[in-house]
Amino acid sequence: MSISHVDWFRILNPTVIGTLGMVRHVLFDFDGTVSVLRQGWEPVMQAVMLDAICAGNPPTPQLVTDVRDYIDVSTGNLTILQMKWLAEKVKSVGMEAKPLTAAEYKKKYLHELMVSVSKRLEALDTKTAAPQDYLIQGSMEFIRGLAKKGAILYISSGSDHTDVVRETSALGIADHFRGGIYGALDESESNSKERVIQRILDDHQLSGNELLVVGDGPVEIFEGRQRGAITLGVASDEVVHSGWNEHKVERLIRSRADFLVADFNHASELIDFLIS
Repeated sequence: MSISHVDWFRILNPTVIGTLGMVRHVLFDFDGTVSVLRQGWEPVMQAVMLDAICAGNPPTPQLVTDVRDYIDVSTGNLTILQMKWLAEKVKSVGMEAKPLTAAEYKKKYLHELMVSVSKRLEALDTKTAAPQDYLIQGSMEFIRGLAKKGAILYISSGSDHTDVVRETSALGIADHFRGGIYGALDESESNSKERVIQRILDDHQLSGNELLVVGDGPVEIFEGRQRGAITLGVASDEVVHSGWNEHKVERLIRSRADFLVADFNHASELIDFLIS
């Protein structure tokens, strides 16, 4: 059966099909695309943002919508940029007498988030859980298959660099990303998705269709498309690690992904379509 007629794959931009076959570099987003160690980060961030803005008072429905919408469109951004938005929001409409800095809000958010993430990492460390328990289904096979084909792989995340290195290692995938692992560096924006994509293109003097960008967030997909890269949106249900998440589908369509995949359970077919 043709890959264009299967239920796990969707072609959104058929005009790019004729340009396939040149991909030799692949940039992955990490959280939600490959890893589900941070599954549930959105409600944690929403709670931290609303608490900061409302200073313990009940939020209005409109404020809840504003915060939820911002988190959705900023998925894939550096955490410090999201916290800068929060700091500005607190200053403009918040009830807090003494707003914190973006760095302080980031510290507070990460403290809340790492409660669950640390438990998952501990389960990996003690081998009471396996890496596959915290990976989107088929992602290990997809990563290994691309590397076997000779593709140079990179991974990028809005999370802190030390955390991304720690988590990719715990999942047993770090060694496959010989092109580089790029996480956030303190308050620097040097490893933003936009800059990482441009750096890969410039450093290797690539034309756009030699780079594949794989991600579940609007930021990496939009920035990849802006620079002519081929983009694969990953719209997985992170709770069960596979199958379509229709909210992500809508988000990735708006971001103009070339292709969508529900998961990587058909890794070999997907690789053959994209890079062979």
